[in-house]
Amino acid sequence: MEKIYDIAILGAGPGGMTAAIYARRAGLDVLVIEKGLVGGALNATYEVANYTGFEKISGKELAERMYNHTKSLNTEYIFDEVKKVTVDSEIKIIECFKGKYLARTLILGFGASVRKLNLENERSFVGRGISYCATCDGKLFEDKTVAIVGGGNTALEDCFFLSNLAKKVYLIHRREEFRGDAILIEQIKQKENIELVLNSYISKLVGDGNLQSIDVTDKVTNKTKKINLDGLFVCIGRGPDTGMIDGDIKLSENGYIETDEYMRTNFEGVYAIGDIRCTPLRQIVTACSDGAIAATKAFEYIKITKASQKK
Repeated sequence: MEKIYDIAILGAGPGGMTAAIYARRAGLDVLVIEKGLVGGALNATYEVANYTGFEKISGKELAERMYNHTKSLNTEYIFDEVKKVTVDSEIKIIECFKGKYLARTLILGFGASVRKLNLENERSFVGRGISYCATCDGKLFEDKTVAIVGGGNTALEDCFFLSNLAKKVYLIHRREEFRGDAILIEQIKQKENIELVLNSYISKLVGDGNLQSIDVTDKVTNKTKKINLDGLFVCIGRGPDTGMIDGDIKLSENGYIETDEYMRTNFEGVYAIGDIRCTPLRQIVTACSDGAIAATKAFEYIKITKASQKK
């Protein structure tokens, strides 16, 4: 017979790894499935300064510490990409490219994928001037001219990070005001090599093989100007990864999974945590809280179902 895990956790972000810690400490048989690097979006975060207990720590180091914590509890990991998840059955089925796995409960922590500009030739410039991860690729643009598009904390953090490497950094935002933390905005404004391009959007990508310039259109005047550059970093948010879920799981109008305060979805034994679910705040600390709650409720669910099966 195929092995049936107590809990399968899909995604090894902060929430997924926290869920693994709570589940393993409860004595449950846990499988974590991750398609990329453990830590998820943490790996693209240059510096974390708002996670309790750490005044400053790199995202990559925090991810490594979380992973080592889970491994100290003998958590089982599979590094594979999920193709399909069946949630509307008593035993949940996870189909990956390398195999199929079964579990009594599921914790969905896929996270969210980076949003694209959706410009005509964007894909052709990926890796040839366009990047979605400043901490991954920033070093490639040392002493060069780059631009960042976005207005949230990630864009501001990446802008500040790149300003310490690049000769010139343009920060392009569709609005007059930023959505990020005030302290980050103030740091950005104090950097002499950062130029703010507000109320504007990128209307065209130009280059022969590699990206060489962008056209930026002012929303107020409707005038377009050309900016010559070597690299463009896109930081305009993320969208939920729910396409592989087989079952009528309840989603918000923006595509995020709806849960109650216990992280329960509309399917019994299926929970959603972190960036993939409807939540007023998407931060490391809230993802960890989601994971702890989901693992605790999954443990209670397993106890009840096992007790009922013995009767």
